[in-house]
Amino acid sequence: MRAVLRKLTTLWPWFAAISTGALCTLCFPPFNQSWLCWIAITPLIVAIWFSGEDSRRRWLRNLLLGYVAGLVFFTLTFSWLGALGDLYQNLFLHSLSFLLSIYLAMHFAFWAWLVGFLKPKTFTTSWRNLLVAFFAAAAWVTHEWTRGWLFSGFGWNGLGVALHAQFPLIQIAEFTGVAGLSFAIAFANVIAVTTPLRLFAEARTRQMRPHFDLTLTMVGIVGLLAFGLHRIQIPSPAKSVRVAAVQTNVAQMQKLEGLSAEQILDTCSKLTALAVQRQPNVELIVWPEGSLPQRVSYDNLTLQLPAILAERSGADLLFGADYEEGDRAYNAALLVSPNGESQVYRKVHLVPFGEYIPLRHSFPPFAAIAGIWVPGDFARGTEHTVFALTNPDVRVAPLICFEDTVGDLVRHFVVNGANLLVDVTNDGWFLHSSGSRQHVANAIFRCVENRRPMVRAANTGVTCFVNEFGRITKFLHDEKGSTLVEDVLVGEVSVPLAAASPSGGGQDRQLTFYARHGEWFAKCCAAVTTFVILALFGRRWIGRSAGDAK
Repeated sequence: MRAVLRKLTTLWPWFAAISTGALCTLCFPPFNQSWLCWIAITPLIVAIWFSGEDSRRRWLRNLLLGYVAGLVFFTLTFSWLGALGDLYQNLFLHSLSFLLSIYLAMHFAFWAWLVGFLKPKTFTTSWRNLLVAFFAAAAWVTHEWTRGWLFSGFGWNGLGVALHAQFPLIQIAEFTGVAGLSFAIAFANVIAVTTPLRLFAEARTRQMRPHFDLTLTMVGIVGLLAFGLHRIQIPSPAKSVRVAAVQTNVAQMQKLEGLSAEQILDTCSKLTALAVQRQPNVELIVWPEGSLPQRVSYDNLTLQLPAILAERSGADLLFGADYEEGDRAYNAALLVSPNGESQVYRKVHLVPFGEYIPLRHSFPPFAAIAGIWVPGDFARGTEHTVFALTNPDVRVAPLICFEDTVGDLVRHFVVNGANLLVDVTNDGWFLHSSGSRQHVANAIFRCVENRRPMVRAANTGVTCFVNEFGRITKFLHDEKGSTLVEDVLVGEVSVPLAAASPSGGGQDRQLTFYARHGEWFAKCCAAVTTFVILALFGRRWIGRSAGDAK
């Protein structure tokens, strides 16, 4: 029995780390248990602070605990990447989420390593608990922010995204981005650990003190809710725009097997006619990413059909296509107006190993592994092009695929004068997995950050309208609730009128703080974290120097 207890004593920290990874996973689609985010990382904190006292390299043990938690979280939450294995009938691709987590888990490990040094000597002092929570939350934001840009970045599913359905709570994102929400959640997790420990210590000594740490944390959370409830009562001056979003629901396997261009274009034409029928005087029709099955250019005959349909409907037609320009190919969005004029946006943020292979020529192993599925690279666009619609009050940010999940990218379109976000995407690569639901959960924060509505048109996935407060006002589904249907979503979207100057110069009179300054909050947290790390190492160096002097 003692041997069993001794073994459990040894293993419980690792089970705690695994629990944190699992609890964090449950916060996101398809589970959507957002309430768990307020306690999800407490098991890991407890394991770091209250185990391994006899370890020679406790810092390394903490690093490994964080790595295990990250490995579990990223493997489980991004398990939808394994759908590519079903699509290509390839065993290697089934392990993509695990392979990706081998790298991403390092960010979790960094946070766990730092939190180990932040443990207070005693938990009975409010200000000390608040300071530890502040530094730990800043470090959490730092690791999420770094994950979002390092090596081109993959910032999906930061802790703040867990609150995507709690739209009154997320309104602070117009100032801080998702980072502010992640900070609040990580802060609350630390206080959730220190408070019971403090109560236990006070009960044992029978010396009760005011709990300013818990009180201020609760006041902060209530303050977020109060601000959000107040903010959603103050909509911007807006104009209704009649929009139709087409979802062709062409299975990715059919595209890979060479479904004829005529069939795909026939589906687009049929759904466009249905859109005009359902929404008279429609002003904007959106087709999804890769709508045209062939590469196009200005003189390509494939563009004739969208031009004809735009002229017949009297609406601007926005769609995604592979666009050729000289010897370069771009993943692009094009806008064709009723008078035949066209505009092109070339995708700026490409997906590594999906749209290009990093170091293809300088590091051949990458090309050897992924070149089977990515035989050639898309060129990278350089301009945040804003489309001018026939309606002079509407200027569109044409986002492609995962670009609607990158906050610092989207705000550049808004600064350039966009007052309507339109994302064309194809989540058919991930079949019936939770990938499309996680995609939209991350995307809705772009609306809050910039106070701009969004129209999403997916080949398969979630085709929907999102308002400026991050609330999905309308989405495409069948009678069973499935979003994987061939249909068209029509309705009116309220577009803020103050978004662009009358001259079209893109100078916004009502840019949000986030749109103007981007990830300022995350950068401040990174500065704080850097200071803490330098202070910790400085203190240890001074301590060693003093010891040597003696």
